[in-house]
Amino acid sequence: MAATPYGRSKLAVEWMLADAARAHAMRYVALRYFNVAGADPKGRLGQSAPNATHLIRRTVQTALGQHARLEIFGRDYPTPDGTCLRDYIHVSDLIDAHRAALAYLRAGGASLECNAGYGRGYSVQDVIDVVKRVANVDFQVNIANRRPGDLAAVIANPKLIARALGWRPKRDGLDLIVRHTLDWEHGLINKSWATRPAVTT
Repeated sequence: MAATPYGRSKLAVEWMLADAARAHAMRYVALRYFNVAGADPKGRLGQSAPNATHLIRRTVQTALGQHARLEIFGRDYPTPDGTCLRDYIHVSDLIDAHRAALAYLRAGGASLECNAGYGRGYSVQDVIDVVKRVANVDFQVNIANRRPGDLAAVIANPKLIARALGWRPKRDGLDLIVRHTLDWEHGLINKSWATRPAVTT
């Protein structure tokens, strides 16, 4: 059973898909995304929504000087370093999971719900440490109170997606995810400067 309002909303969609499949002989694959991160290694796509709060992107933006400091919420969770654990999946691996799901359905596969994640958790502190190392920069981190509803750990069990869809991650590593996020954010910064109107005096 889902533990958060967000999770319950996703579960409700799965119930609707199952009902529609029974009523209309439809088949589907529901991929349960975990924390999607990173960017296309060739720089063709990445997260560009303003005011995004995703931890990895926010931490990278702080390393690049776009925020004065990084705020993390709670350091007293029952985890090895006291910060929350999350399973991060590279966006390119998630694209491959969609391709595998389509191939599975085209081959006649039955309806399926499966987790799209790596089965490994990284803490908030892990993310901060990796960003500082990969970006080769230090920045201020403030500790704030816990946010209501935050779970100590959310980690995928990817056995079903591997078995049913034959999906295997190719980019399972926090360093690589952070590097691709840094490259993408650098590109956004350069693009924003390049498109600014010329200053005349």
